[in-house]
Amino acid sequence: MDVITAVQKRRATKSFDPHHPLSPETRRVLLETTALSPSAYNIQHWRILDVQDPQLRAAIREVAWGQAQVTDASALFILCADLKAWEESPARYWATAPAPVQDFLLPKLDEYYRGKEQVARDEAMRSLGIFGMTLMLVAQDLGLDSCPMDGFDFDAVARLIRLPKDYVIGYMIAVGKGVGNDWPRNRLPMSDWLRTDHF
Repeated sequence: MDVITAVQKRRATKSFDPHHPLSPETRRVLLETTALSPSAYNIQHWRILDVQDPQLRAAIREVAWGQAQVTDASALFILCADLKAWEESPARYWATAPAPVQDFLLPKLDEYYRGKEQVARDEAMRSLGIFGMTLMLVAQDLGLDSCPMDGFDFDAVARLIRLPKDYVIGYMIAVGKGVGNDWPRNRLPMSDWLRTDHF
C-alpha cells in the first residue's frame, strides 16, 4: 500500500473483532518499522507498553469510559515517553554520526534540555505524535485498523501500569481488525484551516 492510500483508508476504528489474533511476526514488523520514526535529537524517548494481560486490559477499560476497543482490539499500546532520556548515555543516539557532528550535538543536547522540564515534555509529545501516526499508517499497510485514544483517566492508568517517575503517558493506540463501523468522514474545507504567509 502506498502512503497516500494508507492515509486515505485509515480511520479511528471504534469496534474491533475480539477474536482476531495479532501474530508475533506482525507485531514485530509493526513495532520495528514504527521505531524508524524521527524523534527530537534522535533520542527515541518513546517507551511503549504493549498491554497483553487481559485482566490489565479490563482494568484499563474501566478507567477509559468503558471503551470496548481497549479490550477488543488485537493489541493495545500505551505510548509513553522518558523525559530524562536526553541524559541517559546520550552518545548512543549519535554513535554512527561523524565525530564533528557528535562534538557539536552532544553539548547542545544537554544545553537544550537541562533545567527545562516544559521543553522536555513538549518534545516528548511531539515525538510521540509522530511515532503514533507512523504506527497507525504501518498498521493500515499491514491490513489492520487502529484507534488513537486519550479518553481515559491518565493518573489511574499510570498507577495500573506502574509508570516510572520520569515517564509521561501521551496516549494509547488500539490495533486490530475493525468490524464495520465506518461513517462518512467530516473534514473542514481547506479554506477554514490554510493561510498563506500570515494569519
